Amino acid sequence: MPELPDIVVYLDCLEPRVTGQMLNKIRLTSPFLLRTAVPSLETTFGKRVMGLSRLGKRIAFGLEDDLFLVLHLMIAGRLHWKPAGAKIPGKVGLAAFDFATGTLILTEAGSKKRACLHLVKGKEELARHNPGGLEVLEADESQFRAALVKENHTLKRALTDPRLFSGIGNAYSDEILHRARLSPLALTQRLSSTEIGRLFQATHATLENWTDQLRREAGDGFPKKVTAFRPEMAVHGRHGKPCPVCRSGIQRIVYADNETNYCPRCQTGGKLLADRSLSRLLKDDWPRSIEELEESGWRI
Repeated sequence: MPELPDIVVYLDCLEPRVTGQMLNKIRLTSPFLLRTAVPSLETTFGKRVMGLSRLGKRIAFGLEDDLFLVLHLMIAGRLHWKPAGAKIPGKVGLAAFDFATGTLILTEAGSKKRACLHLVKGKEELARHNPGGLEVLEADESQFRAALVKENHTLKRALTDPRLFSGIGNAYSDEILHRARLSPLALTQRLSSTEIGRLFQATHATLENWTDQLRREAGDGFPKKVTAFRPEMAVHGRHGKPCPVCRSGIQRIVYADNETNYCPRCQTGGKLLADRSLSRLLKDDWPRSIEELEESGWRI
């Protein structure tokens, strides 16, 4: 799922292309993309784009007459800038937003179409689409601490809760926790002041560094490969590969459609965190430490 750095770079690239431009038309190929009926989509045709904003992981297009298009890319939604009037690609194409300067194409890979578009009128209705999480890059450490310890959750859950923190998802939370040298299963209300400070700094550094890198990659063009799995990442998506700090094998916890990646030596003091399904299967044979894992020769 595109997270804060990806959405920020999308906005950077869209701003000079569509702000001040007239939205001529929106073409939909999927009837399930648009989740609102009133106002009608046709009311946006011929309206000028007055500004762009980010609501967590959502992109909001502010139009004339106090109209707002709110786009949530979900897991597999991606944006592509094409010449004006470009054809919507088959199978993965969901919509086209036509401007005189070009056409913004929305695609979504996979059979599960989760991306969604809402059209609302007025800032009060727009605010309903903001989960309300803290904008970490605009906050100080005390504000970060207050949001973090508001409820007692694991760090992984807290960082990815859009009501607590804005724009952080599965990928960058893994990177943040590795940089902070903290276990994804550590409880927020049991962290020391030093650990919270370390997490705050790691969150800032991770989001800022990745935003800068993605901006450099996009340059004057448009993001071509928005993905949660990048070879430069320290732990996310790197199960079994060596940690860039200590060279231990990266481990993971799999749950539902998600997974948490971590380094047992850097983050958990050598302890292997129990994978819900695999540890239940192995029971007493589940290795408890990185040393037991290495001695067994298993690749978990």
